[in-house]
Amino acid sequence: MRHRILMLLLGAIVLVTSGCGFHLRGSGNVPDELKTITLNSYDPYGPLTREIRNQLRLSDVTVVEPTASTKKSLPELRIVGASESQVTASIFEDGKTAEYSKQMVVRAQVVMPGRDIYPISVTVYRAFFDNPLAALAKDAEQDIIDKEMREQASEQLIRKFLTVHAAEMSKKAQVSEKPEVISIGKAPAASTTAQ
Repeated sequence: MRHRILMLLLGAIVLVTSGCGFHLRGSGNVPDELKTITLNSYDPYGPLTREIRNQLRLSDVTVVEPTASTKKSLPELRIVGASESQVTASIFEDGKTAEYSKQMVVRAQVVMPGRDIYPISVTVYRAFFDNPLAALAKDAEQDIIDKEMREQASEQLIRKFLTVHAAEMSKKAQVSEKPEVISIGKAPAASTTAQ
């Protein structure tokens, strides 16, 4: 009896997690046309670009070095820029900052060869407690938060590939729809009969 209850409970958990759209990390649904891309970044060796490259690899996307031939045949992910800012979220009684709210904005473009450029942007927020009594721990915590923000922004950026795919499908549907042609018949000619 106990074994049967455990099996039912396990079955319910599996059904709930599969029904809610839960996916394991790195198993995102990247459209087939974006499974092989080139990556171009304003900071090719920076931590954000490295994290994006890592997330692409985890999502089974092949990153090819850009050449003249690949630019004409493969989609390109361009990392246009990233900005970070922080504002005071709360203060101590003495007026010193107690908590910061950090924000990271990543702007990118997906260039479909011979077609359109799709701008995409992601924004990530985090709260950071500023403890003046633990300066060394504060720096280490801030580094961890920055790394997590880059990771989360990279994951969201790759999820935005689905919006690019949807826009491409929408454009293909509009092009394939042929406008209805209405033919206007000629007016009957006036008959001239000689009497």
